[in-house]
Amino acid sequence: MKKIAILAVFMVALLNSCSAVKTDSSKEIYANTWELEYISGTRIAFEGLFPDKKPELHFMEADKIVHGSTSCNGYRASYKLDGNSITIGEPGAMTMRYCEGGGEQAFLAMMKKVNKISIDKDGKLNLSLNEVPMMRFKKVTKE
Repeated sequence: MKKIAILAVFMVALLNSCSAVKTDSSKEIYANTWELEYISGTRIAFEGLFPDKKPELHFMEADKIVHGSTSCNGYRASYKLDGNSITIGEPGAMTMRYCEGGGEQAFLAMMKKVNKISIDKDGKLNLSLNEVPMMRFKKVTKE
């Protein structure tokens, strides 16, 4: 009986620690604009993908819209957030300027694939495919 009680306490602690987006963190997701600083799965160096400007995101809680920039074109899509699971819809109509470096296609393709969201201990927003981090964003300081 003692082993079952210890196991139950351990399981509750494990479940609470595994919640990647806690209530206080979820407010942080909406309160900030996020700039991409890492993307997985490309053969081109990050600075080569985005030579002029990095993609940015801002999550709007009430409208369930994520918007920002792909690096040179505007981005706007619906999203569904359930705990630490996220689904990002197809982007709406975008102006289609040519983007130097080819990063826009990599960014848009990865946005379709990710299914997990979290904020790490360093305050970085991570979008993951299952448990594998695919994109990392830092907070943008607006002046």
